This record gives sequence, structure tokens and C-alpha cells, in this order.
Amino acid sequence: MDFLISAANAQAAGAQPGGMMQPVFLMVAMLALMYFMVIRPQSQKTKEHQALLAKLEVGNEVVTAGGILGRITKAGDTYLSIEIAKDVEIKVQRYQIAQVLPTGSIKNA
Repeated sequence: MDFLISAANAQAAGAQPGGMMQPVFLMVAMLALMYFMVIRPQSQKTKEHQALLAKLEVGNEVVTAGGILGRITKAGDTYLSIEIAKDVEIKVQRYQIAQVLPTGSIKNA
């Protein structure tokens, strides 16, 4: 089977410096890049959202993930009641709160 690869090329291929370590180093570098570009920022964003949810209290003006603006009227462990208009309340899950607005941002007519 010497007609496919000459003996000189076969010997030279095994004698390259760092021949076996180069793919391993490349894989470690790709995993490190993936960690710093995707995994770490996502975990920081999750921690920030958990802190936001822990600080929610009655009277806060919030925006839900669906874009609904309202003021918290009742707060439970899992659900919040949000007043979106005069005498109109909806119940949403706590983790669906996307943002807390500054007080006075919502003007109900």
C-alpha cells in the first residue's frame, strides 16, 4: 500500500512538533471562548434578574415580559397582582416581570 503515501511523507507526518497536543489545545481554547462569550454573560443576566425579582414589592411600577405596564397591588411568592387600569387587575407569575420602572412612570387616567 506504499503507492498511496510515500514512506518519507508518512514519517514526516508523525514527527511534527506538537502533533498530538495541537487539537487538544484548540479544543480547550474553543471551550474557553464559549464560556466567556455565552455561558458567563447568561449566568450574570440570570443573577441580575433573580435580584430584581427578590426586590419586588407592592407599589412598584413594572413591565411584564409581554410588555404590559402596571402597578403591583398584591405580591405573593409565585404570583403578583398588577393593576393595569383603574379597577382592572391581572395576575402574573413573578418571573415574568422584565423591568421595574421609576415611580410615577405610569399615569392612570
